Amino acid sequence: MALFNPADIQPSPAPRRLAVAAAEDETVLSAAAQAYAHGLAVPILCGSREKIRAIAETFNIDIAPFELVDCPSPRAAVAAAVSLVRENRADVLMKGLVQTADLLRAVLDRDSGLRGEGVLSHVSVLDSPILKRRFLLTDAAMVTYPDLKTKAALIKNAVRAAQGLGIQNPKVAVIAPVEVVNPDMPATLDAAALTAMNRRGQITGCVVDGPLAMDLALSEEAARHKGVASDVAGRADILLVHNIDAGNATLKAFTHGGGCLFGGLVMGAKAPIVLNSRSDTDASKLFSISCAEAVSRLGQA
Repeated sequence: MALFNPADIQPSPAPRRLAVAAAEDETVLSAAAQAYAHGLAVPILCGSREKIRAIAETFNIDIAPFELVDCPSPRAAVAAAVSLVRENRADVLMKGLVQTADLLRAVLDRDSGLRGEGVLSHVSVLDSPILKRRFLLTDAAMVTYPDLKTKAALIKNAVRAAQGLGIQNPKVAVIAPVEVVNPDMPATLDAAALTAMNRRGQITGCVVDGPLAMDLALSEEAARHKGVASDVAGRADILLVHNIDAGNATLKAFTHGGGCLFGGLVMGAKAPIVLNSRSDTDASKLFSISCAEAVSRLGQA
């Protein structure tokens, strides 16, 4: 799969409607405006109309074509944006200048939120200029210490994201420090169980293998050198980490040390959610919107 390049974006005949919760942020507005210019999305900006317009004017961002929903507070903006998606007036939800916990609280509300049938999880989409390919990582931001059942759900969400991005039968590497099962290392036990569950049809739509150390998951040369025969080793499309400690550190190493372009999605809700850090660039946020746009079309054709 080709790495993300805004110049390669093809306008959609039916751009996604993007509900932005608390849009009073320069990089969020810039990414939304770029998504509109590329024909990816039609933003609906929820937040303080006065502040949004002031930021747009200060940074010369054209928001004239966008609908603005004036809200008295960030929480009200979140509620408005979630409501737009819930009522099918928007296709994708995007986090703006608001705490992630406040956004997710509204998403998870049983009466007015966007709860799906399973677990909500964060999927990182990473374009690596070193490896010259794309892969996904889960979960580095939401699910803290998943048990075996939850890890199976994380795989399901990541597989759905991968399929939306055009990877039809993704290869899933279950990451551990070593590639052998060690009873003293829980990560290896879960990896072996998930691999068996996949082979027995309990986890579908993908090929799962583990435990695999990170070098084996990403490097075919490392797999050959260590004599590991695997359909996944060196070609992993999805990396499942043991817990948020490993995932968050790995994600930041990939982005800040490895130069990966990062796209952040929350999967498992009734619609994909663009979830980036406030410090992420507008390029990263545009990439996230592009990924969410693709995933939101699953099942339409």
